[in-house]
Amino acid sequence: MSKLKHGEDQYLDLLKDILKNGVKKIDRGTDVALYSVFGRQIRFDLSKGFPLLTTKKVYWKGVLDELYWFFSGQTNIKYLVDNNVHIWDDYPYKIYKKSQGKKSRLLTKEEFIQKIATDKKFAKEWGNLPRIYGEMWRKWPTKYGKPIDQLKWIVQELKDDPDAKNLIVNSWNPEYLYTMARKQDTSYFPICHNMFQINQRAGKLSLQLYHRSADVFLGVPFNIASYALLTLILARITGYEPGEFIHVFGDVHIYENHLAAVKEQLKRKPKPFPTIKIDPKLKKIEDFKPELITLENYDPHPTIKAELTVAGGFYEKDKN
Repeated sequence: MSKLKHGEDQYLDLLKDILKNGVKKIDRGTDVALYSVFGRQIRFDLSKGFPLLTTKKVYWKGVLDELYWFFSGQTNIKYLVDNNVHIWDDYPYKIYKKSQGKKSRLLTKEEFIQKIATDKKFAKEWGNLPRIYGEMWRKWPTKYGKPIDQLKWIVQELKDDPDAKNLIVNSWNPEYLYTMARKQDTSYFPICHNMFQINQRAGKLSLQLYHRSADVFLGVPFNIASYALLTLILARITGYEPGEFIHVFGDVHIYENHLAAVKEQLKRKPKPFPTIKIDPKLKKIEDFKPELITLENYDPHPTIKAELTVAGGFYEKDKN
């Protein structure tokens, strides 16, 4: 077997794997078809460049602002909307539409987002996504009322025990998910990248993500960059060199309406990965701000657009 010439080849080979071996499935709730394989892994040595894919342009500002949104424990999309990042618009709008029923004229999605941007009271009521990643990372709810800051805990635990094997941050809480949840408690969006673990070996910090359900064309390039950046930031905060980002997949799939876009991407050859520069001011968790991170030497192929499928989350059976 020949060695991979470029880290991005792993991702492109995953696309080919799904095209060849994917089993056709139907997404419950949207009826959209997808082609799926189960149980895959890709890994990136972060000393060899930053794995922001080059065979299509990845929305870097969205990666950076979303990670800050998670990292700072935020749950309201107003921060993202105010920074012209709209990757999370669909789920609050879905919740808004469901709540309104047929009682009144519905705002269009564009009107809804504009009101999030301009009306603080409306944004507070309708822009919040409780129990999303930021809350679970930084404010995990407990039975005794005091939330757990998982992110701060793993950083301190690593300082106390550099050889620790328990450095896990979890976002999957059955109390709020799918048909496990009481209807009044449920989250109306899915937790997809649901757990990560960090590990220090020989002075290098690595992060492994478990991604239970992955939209490989639209979501995965974004997730690779986000968690690779998280690895770099945690390495900086804890004083270690960056090691690997390891991306483990459960169900990884191509939506049927993305097939043409995937085939277009596979015609392209990867370019050199860019690099990341982190301002020395970033020394602890509270220091992280998007302006302290600089992406350098990113020269990707053009964007390939595809439609997002707003899938997963709470499912209510048709009672008619």
